[in-house]
Amino acid sequence: MSASETQNNGIDYYISNHVAVLTMNNPPANTWTAESLRYLKQLVEQLNDNDDIYALVITGDGEKFFSAGAELKLFASGDKQVAVDMSRVFGEAFEALSGFRGVSIAAINGYAMGGGLEVALACDIRIAEQQAILALPEAKVGLLPCAGGTQNLTALVGEGWAKRVILCGEQLSADKAYEIRLVEEVVPKGEALERAITLAESVANQSPQSVSACKLLIQNTRTHPIAFGLVQERERFIRLFDTEDQKEGVNAFLEKRKPQWKNK
Repeated sequence: MSASETQNNGIDYYISNHVAVLTMNNPPANTWTAESLRYLKQLVEQLNDNDDIYALVITGDGEKFFSAGAELKLFASGDKQVAVDMSRVFGEAFEALSGFRGVSIAAINGYAMGGGLEVALACDIRIAEQQAILALPEAKVGLLPCAGGTQNLTALVGEGWAKRVILCGEQLSADKAYEIRLVEEVVPKGEALERAITLAESVANQSPQSVSACKLLIQNTRTHPIAFGLVQERERFIRLFDTEDQKEGVNAFLEKRKPQWKNK
């Protein structure tokens, strides 16, 4: 696949080797605006419709910030309608990211604060550079994480650590985030994006439709009992036999060749 690039509303992206690489680019701290959140949702929907995309990586421009979250000055007036509008676009954007049919990886290259951490929480996998700092500091300014922070953080690290981060305002180093399983890997400064792209490219070894089905089943464990998941697991296993990629995958393995996925 040939690479292509575009820029719109604070997010740059390009596509290469079945991977879309998104870069939050709103200096100086890669903050989110209503426009960039709407664009993220639109972009994820476009990637979902592109059968050649198997994974996405999201990172921040520059060396200091992954993202510092929302533009805090938006809430300075206390206008409730602003809160209504921003909470909606934050939720829609990050829920779209969480629902991306492929594998999403956050390459955390610096401070991930508030909505900057929440976008990473909406991804499937998080890789943090050694100097990264992660936090959900909304309560310090009389607010709360409204884009999945209370729910996704708790699902990943458990109630105790979620309360320390959100209620006590504790900031986490990359090593501490790895220790409590908030991130899956820590790498030296400047290496998160390369590592994330390498991991994202490995997704092409799996059938895209199998990946989508497995991801849905894994995420179902957050909201459904295991009995429901076990039934769904068997049903989706059988449903994969309606796909061309199931036959291709099995035959490629038996013939000792690389599969050519059609994602149909």
